[in-house]
Amino acid sequence: MADEIEKSEEEWRAQLTDEQFRVTREKGTERAFTGTYTDNKEPGLYRCVCCSAELFRSDEKFDSGSGWPSFFDSPHAKNLRTETDVSFGMRRTEVMCDKCGAHLGHVFEDGPKPTGLRYCINSASLDFDKK
Repeated sequence: MADEIEKSEEEWRAQLTDEQFRVTREKGTERAFTGTYTDNKEPGLYRCVCCSAELFRSDEKFDSGSGWPSFFDSPHAKNLRTETDVSFGMRRTEVMCDKCGAHLGHVFEDGPKPTGLRYCINSASLDFDKK
């Protein structure tokens, strides 16, 4: 784990919108097809909404049809952490920001070549720097 940023619940609540807090700090999920970046096709860099760590590039984004921004790879994998999530009676791999522990979404092994991965990420956990 990187030098993780630690803040109190009150500090996170002051920094984030209610939806961002629910998703990133309480491991929530936004409703499918409602996120700001689901259909974003502009070139740029996606960062963690909590700590600004670089996470994904638009070059690795694809339309998975799932209703959430999806990426097949990350050149910033060192900023990602995964762990097994068994909530809701399912077994999935949760994706978190390694710098601040924010819940980002999940990764599945049904993505396109060359990786076969689909990082299914909540828009509420991301900021976007347009190129």
